[in-house]
Amino acid sequence: MRFDVITLFPELFAPFLEAGVTRRAFESRQVDVRLWNPRDFAEGNYRRVDDRPFGGGPGMVMLAGPLARCLAAIREARVADAAPVVLFSPTGRRLDHAGVAQWSAGAGAILVCGRYEGIDQRFIDAHVDMQLSLGDFVLSGGEIPAMALLDAVARLQPGVLNDAGSHEADSFNPALDGLLDCPHYTRPEEWGGRRVPAELLSGHHAEIERWRRERRLETTARARPELIEAARAAGRLDRADEAFLSRLAARL
Repeated sequence: MRFDVITLFPELFAPFLEAGVTRRAFESRQVDVRLWNPRDFAEGNYRRVDDRPFGGGPGMVMLAGPLARCLAAIREARVADAAPVVLFSPTGRRLDHAGVAQWSAGAGAILVCGRYEGIDQRFIDAHVDMQLSLGDFVLSGGEIPAMALLDAVARLQPGVLNDAGSHEADSFNPALDGLLDCPHYTRPEEWGGRRVPAELLSGHHAEIERWRRERRLETTARARPELIEAARAAGRLDRADEAFLSRLAARL
């Protein structure tokens, strides 16, 4: 799959693409990332990419022209590929695991990283197919959301993680019925006066799996109760799950 990223700061991506386990996906081109700077498509001696907003107000707005010319060059390089254009914006749909799973199985996209007060709405109306958001907060630009999407997609590619089943134990994964993950422990068995739960040391696989299931249920019920309701509505909770949740509710 291929992601073309339109950004005024391509240098921000270099360490991200070269570090950590996900670099395998980028180095192998399983996730092929191409960086494009709209300043290279700006006109005039100053290569201007922004200007003051009509109607007044603070900040600057990115010009539609350089972005459109940059996009046209990407389209030409992709050889008539109908890749969707994605803008990271507070008005976008919140990115979640289901969305990441869809992107990870697709052919890629063209990611637009806005800056300053935003992008001229005429470019958005003419060219943007989808807007995505990481949550209800504002960042200085779209580069961090773009990296978040690329990282989430990369780790789902075959062979990227050391253990092929690692991502199946992630929070929100359908393999865990959409629940949050359970706590994890490693050596030593005692640290700071706290011991590893006895169930994890028992060697009894069924007991370990039940402990992990109950911790997932407990963690989710405390932090994201709406995910419990979603799992219940989807028929993903069995009698043992419901019995545990009833005991848990009595303690809360």
